[in-house]
Amino acid sequence: MLSIYRNMFKIPDLRSKILFTLAMFLVYRLGTAVPVPGIDLDALALFQQQREAGGIYGLINLFSGGALEQMSVFALGIIPYITASIIMQLLAVVIPRLQTLQEEGESGRKVITQWTRYLTVILGLIQATGFTFLFHSGQFTGGIDLIPQYTPGRVILIVLTMTAGTAMVMWLGELITQRGVGNGMSLIIFVSIISQFPFVFGQVWTQTAMINRWTQFVVIIAIFLAMIVSIIYVDQGQRRIPIQFAKRVRGRRVMGGQSTYIPLKVNTAGVIPVIFATSVLLIPSLIVTAIPSNAAWVQLVRGWIDSNLGGGGQAVTWWYIFILFALIVFFTYFYTAIQFDPTQQAEMIQRQGGFIPGVRPGRQTERYLAHILNRITLPGSIFLATISVLPAIAGAVWNIAIAFSGVSILIVVGVALETMKQIESQLTMRNYEGILT
Repeated sequence: MLSIYRNMFKIPDLRSKILFTLAMFLVYRLGTAVPVPGIDLDALALFQQQREAGGIYGLINLFSGGALEQMSVFALGIIPYITASIIMQLLAVVIPRLQTLQEEGESGRKVITQWTRYLTVILGLIQATGFTFLFHSGQFTGGIDLIPQYTPGRVILIVLTMTAGTAMVMWLGELITQRGVGNGMSLIIFVSIISQFPFVFGQVWTQTAMINRWTQFVVIIAIFLAMIVSIIYVDQGQRRIPIQFAKRVRGRRVMGGQSTYIPLKVNTAGVIPVIFATSVLLIPSLIVTAIPSNAAWVQLVRGWIDSNLGGGGQAVTWWYIFILFALIVFFTYFYTAIQFDPTQQAEMIQRQGGFIPGVRPGRQTERYLAHILNRITLPGSIFLATISVLPAIAGAVWNIAIAFSGVSILIVVGVALETMKQIESQLTMRNYEGILT
């Protein structure tokens, strides 16, 4: 195993990519420690001493690497970019112009990426405004006012600083994707979550009951390890659909006659549905926060969302678990449908002179692929949702706030596997032994 890591740094190109990625991680972590101007540092220190994390706010803080609770310039993290990506993918399904851009290849994707950047900045402004109000009102900080001088000029300064921080995080992620190893946006979330694990496990230890502390803590750690093993196992699972190509004679050459297969993964969507669901859960909190009305129904809705979805300093509720479960199942089907189109795949197989044994080319092949895709997506979506809410269920049963949840474990393991696969492909290209082989 140690020889594999040595080989990673023997290849000049791969070594430079790894070192560049690590350098970007350092820049990002430095940014999470720099507070925005205009906040009360004494109140911030008091809040950090009393901090607890649960529900959607605890998860967002985890995704930002603790930058949200420190009110740093990177407080919003990568969440606005993820939300913008969700909106663009949803719009691409219903807007023909976006569908045409997606089909144009690289040039079309560049246009969509640019629009996603603009939308990220807009969402960053909205979310920064919402969080600024939350930190002033004390809804997220347990009654501690981090911005006692809540003047328009100071609010504008804080909002612009946090939005600029979001734009820089997005830029760092794109730099890692272009010049580093792996997907930059996913790796930034990966580093953020990993950096918070020591605090998270320490928090779990302090919150468990003194009488059953060791029992509860050992059970949580066992669940944590079991989830890692099951995620790796399911991630490698796939359904192979055989494809046979008919023989064709061109002059004196006989072409075709080969057989291959289409590998359909049980978890085709990866961790994207989990990230999407987490981002969507944040939207109601931001909407009710932005409504200045003191009407009774607004206060009622705001109170329900804070109690059941916000969870600032609370253990998660069963409503949070149920909604997160349903959203992950929905987004798994949605993203899988975007990633694998049975109609397009059937047409491509037919154009290449291929067919699935026992299935006629054309419409029957399309229906067969759609049927297989739906069958393997169901257990894949249920697995993702179950893993995501499993620690939250333990937290709800024992009434403790478990911030890492299954969502963070899924992201960490999934991103690590994808990055290792990219490094392995670089090693095998140069006749070195791979990491996962």
